[in-house]
Amino acid sequence: MGKPTGFMEINRRTVPYRAPNVRIMDFDEIYTAPDIVRLQTQGARCMDCGVPFCQSHTGCPIDNLIPEWNDLIYNGHWKRAFDRLHKTNNFPEFTGRACPAPCEGACVLGITNPPVTIKNIENAIIDRGREEGWIVPQPPKTKTGKTVAIVGSGPAGLTAAQQLARAGHTVTVYERADRIGGLLMYGIPNMKLDKDLVEARVAQMRAEGVRFRTNINVGVDFTVDALRQDYDAVILAIGSTRPRDLPIPGRSLQGVHYAMEFLTANTKSLLDSNLEDGNYIDAKDKNVIVIGGGDTGTDCIGTSIRHGCKSVVNFELLDRPPNDRADNNPWPQWPRIFRVDYGHAEAEAVFGEDPRTYAILTKEFIGDKHGNVTGLKTVNIEWTVPEDGSRPSFKEVPGSEKTWEADLVLLSMGFIGPEKTIAQQLGLKEDTRGNIKAEHGDFETSMKGVYAAGDCRRGQSLVVWGINEGRGVARAVDLALMGTTELTAPASA
Repeated sequence: MGKPTGFMEINRRTVPYRAPNVRIMDFDEIYTAPDIVRLQTQGARCMDCGVPFCQSHTGCPIDNLIPEWNDLIYNGHWKRAFDRLHKTNNFPEFTGRACPAPCEGACVLGITNPPVTIKNIENAIIDRGREEGWIVPQPPKTKTGKTVAIVGSGPAGLTAAQQLARAGHTVTVYERADRIGGLLMYGIPNMKLDKDLVEARVAQMRAEGVRFRTNINVGVDFTVDALRQDYDAVILAIGSTRPRDLPIPGRSLQGVHYAMEFLTANTKSLLDSNLEDGNYIDAKDKNVIVIGGGDTGTDCIGTSIRHGCKSVVNFELLDRPPNDRADNNPWPQWPRIFRVDYGHAEAEAVFGEDPRTYAILTKEFIGDKHGNVTGLKTVNIEWTVPEDGSRPSFKEVPGSEKTWEADLVLLSMGFIGPEKTIAQQLGLKEDTRGNIKAEHGDFETSMKGVYAAGDCRRGQSLVVWGINEGRGVARAVDLALMGTTELTAPASA
């Protein structure tokens, strides 16, 4: 590496977000521009560790060449770092902003010290590339005459489309929403991923020959079997969009919404009219309770605060994570530790405390005579983790019942699988979790010529796994259509 002793001499310093009390006043991105000299110094912390777990299956699902571009940045070779980054990642600006960075959890330096600021460095490389004009269309030199339809324009669908278009195939992407991007467009708030970045990549792909058709709900507007007749291959990248519900008394009350209803409507209204059309679920002056954590729960908190909510509380079913790795969570596993994300910091800045309440179970929604939610009832729970490694269980704590005031409740408890319409129309086989059955590496479903990739195949996951699956299915389709392929794909399953 450029500085072999860097990891012993330099402390970890991340690129800060904008101040909470400033960034909550708008929906602009929360990030600040990095100090380039400091960032390059952070690259010097990357060790000559021999086996870089950061880019292995325990770290980066797309095998990013992390030690290489850390070293290149330290030595000031930005264009070469940009090229190495794109070698494995079609959309680094998406992962650099929305990925929780499993690479950092697997960093060898993290065994004894805070890991390298990999995510900050990745983000800085791609932002520099955009500023320098290095992101340009790469249309194929020749066309194959083969056609591919892709249903869904999230991370997996866009990645597959770009890979196959560059291989010379004619690719058409079908999206039921009014804008391309799927999860990237409407599932992730603008303050975490500016939609101009998504639009820029879509424009690049159009210049590379990809065709986009919006406002078309395949399986409803026309059958997917019609696509099979018109295209040489069909890729299903429809995501995992069936939300987990909370079927308790009062669930039908007005004011109880799925998180994605809330986030999608907000982003669409923001893009359409800067929220002036009122076509969104407004949290202004409301007591908001978010049930469920994770990135989506945090996004609900941050969005509610920007609306001007009266209060916000976040219910977590599990216990509060430890500050450091537990004995049963060793490196290089993803560290299940306590973290303060951007929404939590904003809530503390506005209301004076972290919004999260742990080990709590919602029992009932309460409403008024007009059918509006006015509160909910909860009970505290105690978790038991068996020593034999079997599934943890919980019991309710007697006397811990509590009633909470709430005008808006957002359910952020994850997703249980893809919608069934297309799979049922084609009679596709499913796995035990209700996902479309297809093996990683091959990606072909039980119907020849129809492939599945992304969350609809592997279940709810990360943007970086969507890119993994998109590159993988593109390689599989190219090989099936042509008998040979030069497309590369990560091995991680």
